[in-house]
Amino acid sequence: MLRDFISLIYPDCCLSCGQTLLKQEHHICTVCRYKLPKTGFHFEKENILSQVFWGRIDLHSVAAYYYFQKGGGVQHLLHAIKYLGATQAAKEVGKMYGAELKASPYFKSVNIVIPIPLHPTKKKKRGFNQSDFIAEGIAEGLNSNWSPDILTRDIAGESQTKKSRFNRWKNVEAAFNLKDINAIAGKHVLIVDDVITTGATIESSAKCMACFPDTKISVAAIAYAQN
Repeated sequence: MLRDFISLIYPDCCLSCGQTLLKQEHHICTVCRYKLPKTGFHFEKENILSQVFWGRIDLHSVAAYYYFQKGGGVQHLLHAIKYLGATQAAKEVGKMYGAELKASPYFKSVNIVIPIPLHPTKKKKRGFNQSDFIAEGIAEGLNSNWSPDILTRDIAGESQTKKSRFNRWKNVEAAFNLKDINAIAGKHVLIVDDVITTGATIESSAKCMACFPDTKISVAAIAYAQN
């Protein structure tokens, strides 16, 4: 946590490892850009993350950029983004991932990128939604449309961090709604979150969209935390 805090005070430090950034580097050093544990899921149709949703919700494609390891560089990066307000880093990482997703046959047709929303009360308290910035970056990298206001979270719920798989699902059941049904009709929609663990939040949000004909739903996150 101290390393993350120092990195925000001194923006010339890598948010992942804390080392001093070179002049041409931004947010994440070149070493971490290559060494952070990428999953490669966007090139595997039936990857281990997609299997988390089998029998729960019909998704076109599922991917995450990195593996989440407790105490590792990905956790430090996400901590800085989520709790210390490193929103430009969130957008930058999203843009990096979007460029990689564009090279995938499963994601290159995405029309619209939608972040998982926070409840208005929680967003007001935090001041921002990190998934908004991640999704904005991914949309830019994909050369797609970013739509942060289509999906709404009408039930606040509690923090998912220490909940069991079942309680995570109960906590977000029926929490989401769509503002504009026509905006996703016939589209390839990409739902974006920061971290996927049990998939409960994604499942609940995707159910808002699953009943519309000719709409494909895919999912992307910055990290996958294996349960």
